[in-house]
Amino acid sequence: MMVVDDSVVIRGMISRWIASEPDMVVAASLRTGLEAVNQIDRVNPDVAVLDIEMPELDGIAALPRLLAKKKNLAVIMASTLTRRNAEISFKALSLGAADYIPKPESTREASAADNFHYDLIQKIRNLGAKARRAAPVHHAPAAAPAAPHAHELRSAPALRPAAPVPAAAAPAAAAAIARRAFSNQMPKVLLIGSSTGGPQALMSVVTELGAVIDRFPVLITQHMPPTFTTILAEHLARSSRRPAHEAIDGEVIKPGQIYLAPGGRHMRVARHGADAVIALDNGPPVNFCKPAVDPLFTSAVEIWQGATLAVILTGMGSDGMRGGKDIVAAGGSVIAQDEATSVVWGMPGAAANAGICAAILPLNQIAPKLVRLFAGDRS
Repeated sequence: MMVVDDSVVIRGMISRWIASEPDMVVAASLRTGLEAVNQIDRVNPDVAVLDIEMPELDGIAALPRLLAKKKNLAVIMASTLTRRNAEISFKALSLGAADYIPKPESTREASAADNFHYDLIQKIRNLGAKARRAAPVHHAPAAAPAAPHAHELRSAPALRPAAPVPAAAAPAAAAAIARRAFSNQMPKVLLIGSSTGGPQALMSVVTELGAVIDRFPVLITQHMPPTFTTILAEHLARSSRRPAHEAIDGEVIKPGQIYLAPGGRHMRVARHGADAVIALDNGPPVNFCKPAVDPLFTSAVEIWQGATLAVILTGMGSDGMRGGKDIVAAGGSVIAQDEATSVVWGMPGAAANAGICAAILPLNQIAPKLVRLFAGDRS
């Protein structure tokens, strides 16, 4: 694990958190992107937390140079929550970063630092596991453990015990995972849930949906903080060439629109007279997430019953699985992204292994399948 940030406070805080985890080691704690590029061959980390604003070589400039030296490096971009930094984080995703995380405005605010701590450790653990599986195997003679460098921390108190992390869905042969038949009802709405790797996956899907969006509403929950969701909605609008915006409490849900759950609010749907409307919820996190996918999926069943079609894309944890069960129980259908094309096969893997999916598809096959389903194909 490599931490790259020009703030000694942030480097020290992240390094202490990582060192307190039994399955993680801080291999390097560096001040600039240039130091990271120069030392990556020696350090050989699975994951790097990379600040955006640094002297000598900033994060966005260092990113492609790091990936050129180590293709399977999982890079998490870290930045304060501003519109400029959010835009840069989106650019970093397009250049190969695996994920992003907003740094708290002040490390003195316990709740903000606590949330940052929890989110960062989960991202490192999940992305690190995938990076290790993807790494080439080298057989070398066993060597005595090297003495730790001064920056390699081995123990330190965490701010709070990390909540249990759902085990990553184990790889399974396609034939071993049960599939359900698609609903015999024509879908009337498309719901999508996503997390780690989701922005890239969402762009891929909405770009190809075309007339589906014109005829049916599309509601999306992506695990993402405020400001980031504002920019994601703008990217979705450009990619789909259709209207996309952060959902507004009480607005009527109409075909031809993409509604995105705003950061920091759960998005549900409700009935208002003859209309289905957006209902934003400022309640506590669900599955450690806010917004969460389960509230959207479960509430949609009350409006569209068996005409509900949901897609669960790449992401950590199991959010969407319980709501997916509700959709299936009402007669609707769920599609999951497959493991090979997911950045993290947590959310789609949980749904797949729960036996609620009618299809488990590579990312590039999801949009074509949706087009066929909304055109009346039930197979």
